[in-house]
Amino acid sequence: MSPPETRIQIWMCILVAVNQLGFGAMIPTLPLYAQSFGVPASAIGLAVASYGLARFFSAMPTAQLADRLGRRPTLAIGGLISAAGNLWCAAASAYPEFIVARFVAGFGAGVILTAGQVVLADISPPERRGRTISIYQGTFLFAVGVGPFPGGLLAEHYGLAAPFAAYGVASLIATAVAWFAVAETRDAFHNTRVAGAAGLPPLRAQLRLLTSQIGFMLVSLISFMNALVRTGGLFAIIPVYANERLGLSVGRMGFAMMLGSIAGLVATYPAGFLADRYGRKTVIVPATLITGASMLLFGFGTSFAWFLAACVVWSVAISVGGSAPAAYAADSAPAGMNATAMSSYRMMADAGYVIGPILLGLIVDASGPISALVIASAMLVTTGAAFAIWAPESRPPARP
Repeated sequence: MSPPETRIQIWMCILVAVNQLGFGAMIPTLPLYAQSFGVPASAIGLAVASYGLARFFSAMPTAQLADRLGRRPTLAIGGLISAAGNLWCAAASAYPEFIVARFVAGFGAGVILTAGQVVLADISPPERRGRTISIYQGTFLFAVGVGPFPGGLLAEHYGLAAPFAAYGVASLIATAVAWFAVAETRDAFHNTRVAGAAGLPPLRAQLRLLTSQIGFMLVSLISFMNALVRTGGLFAIIPVYANERLGLSVGRMGFAMMLGSIAGLVATYPAGFLADRYGRKTVIVPATLITGASMLLFGFGTSFAWFLAACVVWSVAISVGGSAPAAYAADSAPAGMNATAMSSYRMMADAGYVIGPILLGLIVDASGPISALVIASAMLVTTGAAFAIWAPESRPPARP
């Protein structure tokens, strides 16, 4: 990579690490905090879903802001909104107020995450896109995975609202990094300089170009299913299930997730190399299938050791499969349309973020948590198989 590209990637990794460390801090606490308002499992899912719904609605406005104002101001705006929403969550006195605050926090997070992927698509040419995104994605997932450990300790010592306050502070730090350290990438790199913001076709025409590609639609479905299972299973069901059935504290759950994230971090860059060297499908398909299998480990585990093993398998699979789908989506972007392509891809993930907690929460209420995790696993495996059969390779394997 050139020195400007390297600097941008380093600062984007710092930004996402700080922001997602705060997000991870409240993962083991969120369902317990929502439960403290005296609501059932489906309502706990609503606390997760409202966040995802806001991220869903933020996707297309983020694309427009990124093309009109630039990537850097968009990142900073997202950080400020995220900070305000999370600090409000920490101060909420009733469940409806908490849900509204979660929506505000989710909108800001959606702006940050979508604009971040647009920046990565801007600076990464296809021949090294898998590795470039894998470093960013590995940092993202590592921070999310490590966050539950300090978040669990904060909750145990200072109350269930403390991790939300920590996330608000982390979002303010991310805002400062975005404004003072991240360089503007619009019209400056690779696939952005061809058309420029002023020369782009209307948004509707851009979306027609993207949705006409079967590969882009299927990789977006992979993103949708991963988010559905992650938020509906790992964020909404598993912490309560592990607490009630295995007797695990939020501190022990956070510790297990942290160890899993370390294992996932080790696998991230090799996965990006494989995606660049042998094609995106070589990584996407097995990672999706293994992620589905990890839900079964969570569902049928009987001890802390099982829970730890499930965290490791899930973290490795989601780390391996995190960069290749994003690289595939960026490969599919017509010249100059990185913002629209990556925003559409993120919007599908955020739709899964909305549907997953509510759907799996209703299944828990009707049939129990094990049934919900088995169904989640089956949906992931089916989606991975569909992608293997019908999606074309977006980047053919490189020659020796």
